[in-house]
Amino acid sequence: MTERPAGRGSYHHGALPEALVGVAFELLDELGQEQVTMREVARRAGVSAGAPFRHFADRRALLTAVADRVLADFEAWQRAEVATATGAAGAGEVAGTSTGAGDRRAVLRALGLGFVRYAVRHPHRFALVRSRVFAPAPQPELRERLSGIDRAYTEVIVADQAAGLLRPGDPELVGFAGQALVYGLAQMILDGYLPAERAEEVAAQVLDTFGRGIANPR
Repeated sequence: MTERPAGRGSYHHGALPEALVGVAFELLDELGQEQVTMREVARRAGVSAGAPFRHFADRRALLTAVADRVLADFEAWQRAEVATATGAAGAGEVAGTSTGAGDRRAVLRALGLGFVRYAVRHPHRFALVRSRVFAPAPQPELRERLSGIDRAYTEVIVADQAAGLLRPGDPELVGFAGQALVYGLAQMILDGYLPAERAEEVAAQVLDTFGRGIANPR
């Protein structure tokens, strides 16, 4: 997803932080977060070992920036999943009410299945985000990005409740229940508890069962 930098001396000063995050993102996908070190990122970027420290205080700060990049990529992924499921023209329709009832029914399912798909296809990214988001003290640097994701998800739930597709209730609680479900599904698949060859099929069935449980009968 990210292009490898050309080598030492190829960056303007302002472009180096973004380039370092790109290299770290690539290294994360390849080897996992434990192997994302300041020294290795500098080596792969073709800069001095001390160069990353001029932009990131330490490894934690660099990994937090990478986690923010992962969350941005995840947002784009979810918009694409919803667009595919609903035939929407763009991301702006995800939380809107302009789609028909049939399309709107597909939105929450697409978001849930999209979460599982992303985690399974990018396990190292999921592990990094899990360690910084699903933790006792989420990283404050990620708060804005996370708030935007949560707000968009809540807007979908509110719109579906207004359309009569979901039962009335606290939309934040409904969202938390859905998040817990897909997080657990993703982790069970990655842990090997669910067979990989049937993981997506099982995830879809579980999400459909959850959907029938909270939907108004027709």
